[in-house]
Amino acid sequence: MSSQEMLKIMIIDDHDMVRTGLRTYLMLEPKFEVVAEAGSGQAALDKLEAGIPKGMPDVLLMDLMMPDMDGIETTRRVMAKYPDVKIVMLTSFLEDDKVYAAIEAGAVSYVLKTVSAEELIYALNGASKGMPVMTADVSQALTRGLRQRTAQSGDEGLTEREKEVLLLIAEGRSNKEIGEELHISIKTVKTHVSNLLMKCELEDRTQLAVLAHRKGWARSI
Repeated sequence: MSSQEMLKIMIIDDHDMVRTGLRTYLMLEPKFEVVAEAGSGQAALDKLEAGIPKGMPDVLLMDLMMPDMDGIETTRRVMAKYPDVKIVMLTSFLEDDKVYAAIEAGAVSYVLKTVSAEELIYALNGASKGMPVMTADVSQALTRGLRQRTAQSGDEGLTEREKEVLLLIAEGRSNKEIGEELHISIKTVKTHVSNLLMKCELEDRTQLAVLAHRKGWARSI
């Protein structure tokens, strides 16, 4: 999109008054054109599939919480079919997991509805160029969400070899069997087991096996 072209925007929000307010303000911006609106995630997907008469939107300004399909799932589906479209999540929610999930799904920016009009315009312009724009509190929430997801991911900072040993422990293999399977000495196996116990803060290999199955590590390693 050249500097002379209009920035085409689609507004997706399940509240009529919100869409009206956003449309009214954005239409005052000379470089912005609201080319479509939708009251739900599914409606947005349907309109994109059918084709927008004024052309494919450059940026989707999307609500997070919607009844039939939330903004995160809608973002995933949009990005799967229209990877060049940029998405700005506009919401009242600042939960760490929601911020992380929205960005992971493909949203360029996550903007709170409490931002000023100038900040929203800046976020939309930035999104059109693929440039993330986030306030300090949103950035902090994203960082916390990333840390939480990492802590829940199930690797506990384990090395690839330790993951292999853990999988075999979860299958009930002895140290000798693990050594033969991985072509390493029993002494090396014992070292890996000790490291696993320390990292997972457990006391014996039975607890390791239980933990691995409970968290699904054995299936994903």
